[in-house]
Amino acid sequence: MRSRRAPRSIARMLSLCTVAILIASAPQSFAAGQQSDVPAWLTAHMGQGDGQIARPVLQRARALYMRKVSEGKVRNPCYFAMDATRPNDPSDGGRFYIVCEASQTFRVVSSGHGSGRDLKGVVDFGNGRMCARNFGNAMDSNLTTGGSYMTEETKTTFKGYYPASQTKDVAYLRTFLQFDGEGETANARQRAIGGHAAAKVAGVCMKKDPQSPYANRDGYVPLGKLVEYAGGRSDGCTSWAASDANQIISMVKDNPTTLYIYPESSDINAIAKTVAGGRSPSQAGLYWNDSCLKQIGAPKFWPKESLEPVIVQYKKNHPAPPAKPIPLCQ
Repeated sequence: MRSRRAPRSIARMLSLCTVAILIASAPQSFAAGQQSDVPAWLTAHMGQGDGQIARPVLQRARALYMRKVSEGKVRNPCYFAMDATRPNDPSDGGRFYIVCEASQTFRVVSSGHGSGRDLKGVVDFGNGRMCARNFGNAMDSNLTTGGSYMTEETKTTFKGYYPASQTKDVAYLRTFLQFDGEGETANARQRAIGGHAAAKVAGVCMKKDPQSPYANRDGYVPLGKLVEYAGGRSDGCTSWAASDANQIISMVKDNPTTLYIYPESSDINAIAKTVAGGRSPSQAGLYWNDSCLKQIGAPKFWPKESLEPVIVQYKKNHPAPPAKPIPLCQ
């Protein structure tokens, strides 16, 4: 009796082991399948209209967040997502999403995309202000890279003074939130990719102010005009309006979370192939914002392996001119 039952027992054990091995070998796809069910309250915010989040963007953002929670890397009750296929138009409802499932809150804010660059006479991978056509992960490309990120440390930097009134100048300090990535976004730190307020001090001159803690060794400080460009582009970072940036950064300053940016290179290549074949993305079961697709024609992903050598050679052939001294304020 024992010899007859043993093969069944062994077969059952092998079957269980096989299932365990399959689950362990593909934790991301398994987790994504288990976590694809969106809560009812959040379903109301899902869609392609103003102020809504597209289904694939939300599902991937949730899967990333839950995976990092299960790994013990995230305890923050909120997570972020961005849909870089949508137009950069605050009146369109925004395209950066703050989701807090524990408190059942959902918020959408505006966010800039990477400007890209036009290497005159060589290659043009620049983006317009409203819609992004070009994406990539090359150093010095100024392009947005879609994929998975974690928020990390912050760094606050003095950018200059600006006049708050006719008699008072105020120091502008901008905080930068570093992102860390994985896969195609793994070089986010090397590229200095992160999030910050879409604001800068422009039109700078040097003002004598030896009492300032930011004065240079000659006693001068930069003074200019505070310019906000919430509807503009970035150098590849995620930029927000100043008030939104303050809230977002405060949420993760001591409690990191996840950020998922859509689209990834596989999405971009699939859309480009579908458009070239004369079909719409929706017919192929793919997603891209309709208004931006009409504007850009078809998107393109520029991998670092092919674009970085071009940028390096361009810099060698076109060295930057020496910096001009900043004029003194009159």
